[in-house]
Amino acid sequence: MNYFYSHLIEIDSVFEQLDKMGLSNEEKLHLGQLLDSSLHHTILDAILSELSDSDKRAFMQHLSEGKHDQIWKFLNEKAIGVEDKIKKVAKDLKQELYEDIREAHKIK
Repeated sequence: MNYFYSHLIEIDSVFEQLDKMGLSNEEKLHLGQLLDSSLHHTILDAILSELSDSDKRAFMQHLSEGKHDQIWKFLNEKAIGVEDKIKKVAKDLKQELYEDIREAHKIK
């Protein structure tokens, strides 16, 4: 799915690791959806933790309207270094996923 932050993160490498596990297409699809959801919620949590209550409402309004340019304009005004924070939480989550995949691969 294309999110306002999609240009900042790379997740194809996670899918490449999943491909090496010999999963069925249904399993890969399910895990891909879980990855997408986890990443999205992790990024939203990181952003929302940087905003005041009124700014959270404004951000969620922009998000619900899907106006990526407005979202970035707003975030760059309200949350200093937001792009770096998004990249960091995405990288941290991917690292956890890589570790989980390696562990699952050992068990299999």
